[in-house]
Amino acid sequence: MQVNDIQIAAHSVGQELNILNASTIRDIDATFAKLVQMRADALLVAADPIFFNRASQIVVLATRHAIPALYSRREFVAVGGLMSYGPNADETYHTAGVYAGRILKGEKPGDLPIQLPTKYELVINLKTAKALGLDISPMLLARADEVIE
Repeated sequence: MQVNDIQIAAHSVGQELNILNASTIRDIDATFAKLVQMRADALLVAADPIFFNRASQIVVLATRHAIPALYSRREFVAVGGLMSYGPNADETYHTAGVYAGRILKGEKPGDLPIQLPTKYELVINLKTAKALGLDISPMLLARADEVIE
């Protein structure tokens, strides 16, 4: 679903989109080699547990190859990634805890409603932007929930 939404958004603004898959740790290195070969202008790292566990590796490769990257979690930006936009982790963990409590009190998991995140956060790393030679617009900076300087 995430890929379809991204394809639709890219098409609506006239951008070319290349989807590269990495399902193992070794695939990540190979994917970056392909990105460099393609001369990719930017990278969007999908929300996937394999990527969360390899955040430092991915950020180092994106920086080494000077590829501006957008991530789904702030943890990537905290270790040097350019920017992230995604659900607030504290809210997500709180919701999971509430659900666990309800289940422990006897509610059936199948009876609980599906809840989507309601709070999203934009985090920008200005150090990384400077290292990549990017100017971040003041309007985007003003909209950010956190700016790392």
